[in-house]
Amino acid sequence: MIPENSNTHSAEEHGGKSGLFSRFLATVEWLGNLLPHPVTLFALLSVSIVILSGILGYFDLAVADPRPEGAKGREADGMIEVISLMSAEGLQRIVTGLVTNFTGFAPLGTVLVALLGVSVAEHSGLLSAAMRGLVMNASKRAVTFAVVFAGIISNTASELGYVVLIPLAAMIFHSLGRHPLAGLAAAFAGVSAGYSANLLLGTVDPLLSGITEAAAHMIDPDYSVGPEVNWYFMFVSTFVVATMGALVTEKIVEPRLGKFDEADAPSDLGKQSMDAPTSLEKKGLAWAGISFLIVCAVLALTVVPENGILRHPETGAVSGSPFLKGIVAFIFITFAVPGFVYGRITGSMKNDRDVINAMSKSMGAMGLYITLVFFAAQFVAFFKWTNLGTVLAVKGAALLQAVGLDGPSVFILFIIMCGIVNLSLGSASAQWAVTAPIFVPMLMLIGYSPEVIQAAYRIGDSVTNVIAPMMSYFGLILAMAAKYKKDLGMGTLIAMMLPYSMVFIVGWTILFYIWVFVLGMPVGPGAATYYQP
Repeated sequence: MIPENSNTHSAEEHGGKSGLFSRFLATVEWLGNLLPHPVTLFALLSVSIVILSGILGYFDLAVADPRPEGAKGREADGMIEVISLMSAEGLQRIVTGLVTNFTGFAPLGTVLVALLGVSVAEHSGLLSAAMRGLVMNASKRAVTFAVVFAGIISNTASELGYVVLIPLAAMIFHSLGRHPLAGLAAAFAGVSAGYSANLLLGTVDPLLSGITEAAAHMIDPDYSVGPEVNWYFMFVSTFVVATMGALVTEKIVEPRLGKFDEADAPSDLGKQSMDAPTSLEKKGLAWAGISFLIVCAVLALTVVPENGILRHPETGAVSGSPFLKGIVAFIFITFAVPGFVYGRITGSMKNDRDVINAMSKSMGAMGLYITLVFFAAQFVAFFKWTNLGTVLAVKGAALLQAVGLDGPSVFILFIIMCGIVNLSLGSASAQWAVTAPIFVPMLMLIGYSPEVIQAAYRIGDSVTNVIAPMMSYFGLILAMAAKYKKDLGMGTLIAMMLPYSMVFIVGWTILFYIWVFVLGMPVGPGAATYYQP
């Protein structure tokens, strides 16, 4: 009787905890659903900035200018006032700047150019074949790590990771006699929770760096933030996050799922398989790899020799050189050339028309992003014109110093805050466009560089993707998971992915702290840790 009562009590307690967790998830979902579409959100925020600037401008709110004397844009009296846009001059500036705000928004052009090269590699089949080859050729012991690792490096073409790798991982685990949902979870963790880590620079790098640079200009109008500024840290993070993902899968998620019961699936799954790369695809991969090495060798000749033509023309250094400033062009080349070579070998691309079609398809899919950028660009511009960002940054920095939060520990709170905001605002660019104008200047004023601030943001923005119901692919993953477990709900999926978020945010934050503040390593080429005015 005692064991029976004990088990019953345990089950009831477990049910109570599960019910509490489900209510929490329902609350998060409800709050997230209250938010408007990101495009609408930026339109409303832009209008709010205009109204708020009018109110604060009426009361002549001002702060001491934190920029050094003689800095470009510094006010003569050493004060920064809130500029009202609710005036004749403000309306004129809004009307005349509407187009240039959009066309001059730094992330727009850089992302589109980088995507042109990625689209060639994606539509030729190179990325899909490389991903299948990496995962399906791994040994049974290494397959978990390989799945998470492949998910992380698929971030250069995130749709491919969600659409191809995640269902593939579930199939591979099922074929190995393991629980398919464990494979799905591992791949989902790599693709989504490891979103910012990568071995190569991808489209997310210029996207975020452009927003960071615009925010940094509120304090230092001449500050430059290139797409490569987080590369060192994100390169190392790839292996750390992949290791953490594999351990969470094998030590926590898979044991919790137990042995897969075919009866749990809504229908007979049958034998599932996805073909490994064919001999022709392997030949294409080999030649694509050779072409990639040739491209890298040619690029190396422009910067490795002391007289390299893409080194800084005055100092001869790589830092601040045309090579780093033009890194987006090289992202384009290093994806487009191997992609076309692969396509020629396999027959998926025969001429320039096929390349153009691949590029145009990717551009056609960017309609929503371009629409979002139009309104985000207005919000960022209005924030800068009104000086609201600088005023909030000065006030916030003073508050942090007053409560003693001006040391490295401030980044722990910053990362957690970014992770929480990400639960309801899933787009990396949308979230950073809202938060960067406040937090980049604020943390610069207490001494930290925009590059380090951006690296910290990328951790918080990534780790909670897998438990964010508002994340754009969450519904797709839910549908994929339902193939293996009937009546699988959102709470079940979030509960399955929650250990990844918890381990990733702790482990990745510790890596960040050790890398930046213990070892004193730069987060990227030429990236400083501390901001020196």
